[in-house]
Amino acid sequence: MTKEEFTFETRLLHNQHKMDPLTGAVSVPIQHASTFHQFDVDQFGKYDYARSLNPTREALEDVIAELEGGVKGFAFSSGMAAISTAFLLLSAGDHVVITEDVYGGTFRMVTEVLSRFGVEHTFVDMTELEQVKQAIRPNTKAFYVETPSNPLLKVTDIRAISNLAKEIGALTFVDNTFLTPALQRPLELGADVVLHSATKFLSGHSDVVAGLAVVNNEDLAKRLGFLQNSFGAILGVQDAWLVLRGLKTLSVRLEHSQKAALIIADFLQSHPLIENVYYPGLTDHPHYQLQHVQAQGAGAVLSFELKSEAALREFVSGVKIPVFAVSLGAVESILSYPAKMSHAAMPQVEREKRGIKNSLLRLSVGLENPDDLIKDFSRSLDQLSQNELVLQQGE
Repeated sequence: MTKEEFTFETRLLHNQHKMDPLTGAVSVPIQHASTFHQFDVDQFGKYDYARSLNPTREALEDVIAELEGGVKGFAFSSGMAAISTAFLLLSAGDHVVITEDVYGGTFRMVTEVLSRFGVEHTFVDMTELEQVKQAIRPNTKAFYVETPSNPLLKVTDIRAISNLAKEIGALTFVDNTFLTPALQRPLELGADVVLHSATKFLSGHSDVVAGLAVVNNEDLAKRLGFLQNSFGAILGVQDAWLVLRGLKTLSVRLEHSQKAALIIADFLQSHPLIENVYYPGLTDHPHYQLQHVQAQGAGAVLSFELKSEAALREFVSGVKIPVFAVSLGAVESILSYPAKMSHAAMPQVEREKRGIKNSLLRLSVGLENPDDLIKDFSRSLDQLSQNELVLQQGE
């Protein structure tokens, strides 16, 4: 049986870096070297200076490229470093069409940084292909897709967008942070660049900040490699090793968290105090069918609305299990408030235009027993209901 015949779960463990060829060690060596001795004036070795290449970082880059089905991977100091460096593939005068309810840091990069350098942008609801077509300009050079989107979990047809991009000679970028290659492989659907905040599910333990990118052809690999070396926002070797370690348990972590997310989404959807639940694993989600055509699941992130910001604050103060924090994709469940966390960089008027309300919470489901999370949520919702009843009686 060849390596190519292995399932994804097996390839997480049995890839080209399953052992050190020199010692047989089953953990990639951490090479804390910033520079490398050269044995010839005219012929330098593969490694010369660690910003350009380091063996530990290279191992992670090789593994993520293999898992995503790309030709080359790149490891960066954060997800935003990966995204920002990929955007440097564009030039002044270029135009990018971008998912409207995109991560707040990406919104900030596009609106406040790229715009200063003459890169134009248009935000659209990428679930509506006609809107995407209408947003195209003669200078459109890239489509930036986030699917499922953050935080409203909208699902964009990656193949349709990629085909549209190819028709006009543009690139397709896909942020695959929420699903990872365990559940979705955008390059197989026609995308050109896949991006990750590896801080999230790939590493999975809330102990590292990292970004990854994978490209689908050698020309793009050369261009992005040049930018990685020039811009220099590379991932340190200790962090690269932590991501490599986290990757080994990616499938089992996601399998548990995804099953739990559906159970919790069902519970929240049936609760009278919850206004809306956004999760593409629910059969009544408008993009349920598309999600299950282009991915192997709906992931472990969902969002839900209470009836007001005041109700949200009471609910958050009552729950005990989830960490209330920025980020997602960890072994512990993380409850986030997009308006003041992931999308704080987006002005309120822009958030509201996209349907990101001040009463919206995002939940990244971890490895706890979902029954415990439901009991925890129920207690907080029951207390919220009792408080509302007291207020009504007082009136």
